[in-house]
Amino acid sequence: MANIEFLRTPAADTSNTLGQQPFDNAFQPIVEMVSGRVYGYESLLRGYEHLGFETPLDLLDKAHHTNQLLQVEQASFENSVSRFATRASGLTQTLFLNFDTRLIAQGILFLERLTACLAGHGLLPNAVCIELTERFDYLNNAAFTPFIQTLKAKGFKIAIDDFGTGFNGLRVLSHASADYVKIDRHFLQDVDHNPRNRQLLKQTVSMVHALGARALAEGVETEAEYTLCRQLGCDLVQGWFIARPVQQVEELPTAYRHLEASTRRQADTTSADRVLIRKEAEPLPVVRETDAIEGVFDLFRRHPKLHLFPVVSAQDEPRGILHENELKDKIYHPFGRDLLKNKIYQRGVSHFITPVPVVDIATPAEQLLKIFADTATSHCLILTEHGRYSGVLSAGSLLRILHEKQLKSAQDQNPLTGLSGNRSIRQFVRDAAATSSQIRYLCYGDFDNFKPFNDKYGFQTGDMAIMLYARLLHHQFQDEDAFLGHVGGDDFFIGLNGLPHRVVQDHMEALMTGFSNSVRELYSDDDRNAGCIQCNDRFGNPQLFPLMRCSMAVLELPAGTEFDDDNDFSATIARLKKRAKESPFGLAWEQYASS
Repeated sequence: MANIEFLRTPAADTSNTLGQQPFDNAFQPIVEMVSGRVYGYESLLRGYEHLGFETPLDLLDKAHHTNQLLQVEQASFENSVSRFATRASGLTQTLFLNFDTRLIAQGILFLERLTACLAGHGLLPNAVCIELTERFDYLNNAAFTPFIQTLKAKGFKIAIDDFGTGFNGLRVLSHASADYVKIDRHFLQDVDHNPRNRQLLKQTVSMVHALGARALAEGVETEAEYTLCRQLGCDLVQGWFIARPVQQVEELPTAYRHLEASTRRQADTTSADRVLIRKEAEPLPVVRETDAIEGVFDLFRRHPKLHLFPVVSAQDEPRGILHENELKDKIYHPFGRDLLKNKIYQRGVSHFITPVPVVDIATPAEQLLKIFADTATSHCLILTEHGRYSGVLSAGSLLRILHEKQLKSAQDQNPLTGLSGNRSIRQFVRDAAATSSQIRYLCYGDFDNFKPFNDKYGFQTGDMAIMLYARLLHHQFQDEDAFLGHVGGDDFFIGLNGLPHRVVQDHMEALMTGFSNSVRELYSDDDRNAGCIQCNDRFGNPQLFPLMRCSMAVLELPAGTEFDDDNDFSATIARLKKRAKESPFGLAWEQYASS
């Protein structure tokens, strides 16, 4: 189909035959964030330009106005399914098809034709995700609920497309159990530099997970956007950074090399969490969404201590859980089981699925807990590995994971401030050295004139100054995803990723000013008024020392910059710290350039 020569016929001349035109389709990969593997492909309409249309939307609008929209959509999905089925991996990946919601009234007919097409190519409906576009308000259409019920009953997946920019996003989430929410490109644009978009994306992902769906970031164009999407918990991603749509099916790979290094670094940083998670995961028996309902009764009978079972598709992808509460009325009603078995009643497993969050086993433990906490009604989390069902985490399992992780973390924390110690600081610096997709800042704080202060006022008061600084750190960076470390004594470390230069500089100046003003209260009135104290220097000679301040040395690692020479890096930090102490303002800033 991709090699067909289209006639360059004006759109007006084909207005009555759009359904018979030989449309083509391109495919754009959708990739899993934590594994980097290709999860599926979105089919995109092509060939419209040869008919005189500027965009696919123009063609669909014309088809709608000439009552040919169903024929055009059918021609498109038949071509998409035919070509998708030719791929060796087609049976393990998902095909995402856009559905024009102006066809809601004809939606059941659309699904019947699509189901027949899939069967003709040896595919099941659960290999396809129907994307509900947000261009039009369709929620009040009387045919919407029957359409969604039929779609789910047949086993199709549902995605809400362009979430955040259309008519019905939040309302559809409250009415339909979506499997995926595709977050619009608008919220991803410059997310590495735009704090408002970053916060909106973070909250949207949390909400999506709380509703048992997977967050798919669409339109990702840069490595920085890709990295931020992963850090904020997106499950899937598509966009030009991954790959552009292609029409030649044989050009579609199953993996992308430029994602491998990023994925490998992510795996390294979460490997310890993965060991704990795998240890606590419960491999509960599963129910297939196509299973007969009587088999479910037998499963509950054979496992009397279990109250739920994960429901998976024929491809072992989680669809939710089957909880005994959903079947209790039928199980214990005198005629309940007979009613469920009755073919006329037509109520199968898919009618009783309860959505729960689905997360990859490589997800950081803290993120798992947040997803669970945000999902007030969730019974558990379903774990996947390479997109397939792996096990279940209960609330108790999550608490045990976090408890064990906190015990290990406590071994590295500074006992005075509770901040991360040297081992964690070294790991953060190593990760920053290798993660070059975004700007990073390594900030080193060091008190000036701390020894004379300790000598005069004693170690207990010195500890008060250290704890004061630790509290200021927490307060200053409470709204940022900052790494806060305590090297020891009066030396501190702050690690920041993805923030604009001006924002980081404002934080540093506010921190330094806040400490200088607050620490004055630890001095006597006479010393505070004098602005200095008299103590002996290292040689035993009396000398005047100014009041304490904290000098800051900031090493900026621009996007694309890496370092692998530890000696060069250490020398750079030492030089920068010396400059900071000698500076009248106490701040030294440098962009790192590897030698």
